[in-house]
Amino acid sequence: MPNDETAVKTTAPIPKLAIPALSLAAFGSAISLRVTDPLLPRLSQEFGISLGNVSYVITAFSIAYGISQLFFGPVGDRFGKYFVVACACVACALTSLLCALAPNYPLLLVARFLAGATAAAIIPLSMAWIGDVVPYDERQPVLAQFLIGQIVGISAGVLFGGLAADYLSWRVPFFSISSCFVLISITLFSYNRRLPAYALTTHKAEGAVIRRMINEFKQVLSTPWARVVLFTVFLEGGFLYGAFAFIATHLHHVHHLSLTNAASLVMLFGLGGLLYASTSRKLVRNLGEKGLARWGCIVIAASFLTIGLAPVWWWAIPGCFAAGLGFYMLHNTLQINATQMAPERRGAAVSTFASCFYMGQSVGVGIAGLMVGLMGTTTVICIGAIGVLLTGLNFSRLKAAKN
Repeated sequence: MPNDETAVKTTAPIPKLAIPALSLAAFGSAISLRVTDPLLPRLSQEFGISLGNVSYVITAFSIAYGISQLFFGPVGDRFGKYFVVACACVACALTSLLCALAPNYPLLLVARFLAGATAAAIIPLSMAWIGDVVPYDERQPVLAQFLIGQIVGISAGVLFGGLAADYLSWRVPFFSISSCFVLISITLFSYNRRLPAYALTTHKAEGAVIRRMINEFKQVLSTPWARVVLFTVFLEGGFLYGAFAFIATHLHHVHHLSLTNAASLVMLFGLGGLLYASTSRKLVRNLGEKGLARWGCIVIAASFLTIGLAPVWWWAIPGCFAAGLGFYMLHNTLQINATQMAPERRGAAVSTFASCFYMGQSVGVGIAGLMVGLMGTTTVICIGAIGVLLTGLNFSRLKAAKN
C-alpha cells in the first residue's frame, strides 16, 4: 500500500472517470444530509412538533455518520476503499427508501439514523483512496475537484428540500435519493473491476476486530498534529453547521420568503464552493495552507454575520455565496492535513477526521435547535460566525508555528 508522499504511478493508470464516479457518490451523500434543512418547517407542521425537536432529523443523521466512521475506516483499509464505497451506496439506496416510507416521526428518526450510518463510508473513504493513489503535492486540487460532487449535492439537497416543502410531499426527495444511489452503485462497481492492482490495495491485520480497530485509531491519535486537526474540524462542524442548518428557516421566518426561495438562496453556498474548486490551484499557490485557513474563516464569519443581521433578504445572496467559498478554503485545508495524519492507516485517519466533523455537526445542530426557541435564528447564526472565525484563526496560527 502506498504510504509515502508519492503514490505509485509505475503501473496501469487509474481510469479517468474513477474519481468523478466517486464524486457522484459524494453528491448523493451530500443531498441525503442537507435535504432536510429546508424541510424542517414542513416536518414541524406535518408531525405537530416544535422546530427545535424536528431538527433531530439532522442530528440523528450526523450522529450516526460520525460514529460509523470508526467502523468504516478500518473496513476500507481491509477490504478495499473503492469497493466499500460502492457497497455503501447500495445500503444508502435502501435506507433512503426507508426514510421515504416512514409512517411517523419516530420511525423517520430511526430511518435517518440508518441513512447517516450507511452514508458514512462514502466521502472519507473516497478521500482516503485518493490519498493512496495521488501524490501529496498534487492532492489538494484533486480533492477539490472530487468535492465538486459534494458541493453540488449540498446545493441540490437544499433546493430539492425547499421545492418539496412548498409543492410536493416531503417523501419525494427520499424516493429520488434512493434511485440516485442505485445508479451510482452500479457505476462504482463497474469501475472497481477496472482498477489496477495498486488502487485495490488492502492490508490484513491480525487479532480481534475490536482490538485491531482500537489500535489503528490509537496510532492516529498518538500524533499531536492529528489531535489539533481533529479538534479543529470538530469545532468547525459544530459552529458552521449549527448556523447553516437554520439559514433557510431564518430567511423564511424573518424575511417571509417561501421555503423554495429561501432554499434557492442557500444553494448559492454550493456555487461559492464551485468557485473554490475551479480556482483551487491558484489559491493554494498564492495563499498556502495557512492563508487559506485564515482567510477562509474570515470570509465565513463575515458572510454569516451578513445573513444573520441583514435588514433585507437580498443581503443573503452575496452572504451565502461567499460562505461557500470561505468554507471550502478552510475545510479543504483541514482535509489535506487529514490525508497525511497517518499515511499507513489512511482509511482510519480520514474516517476519524470525518467522524469528528460530523459529530461536531450533530452537537452544533442539537445545541442550535435548543437555542433557536429561546434566542431566535439571528443569534444562532451570529454565534456560529464568531465560533468559526476563532476556530480558523487558531488553526492558522498553529499551522504557522508547526512549520
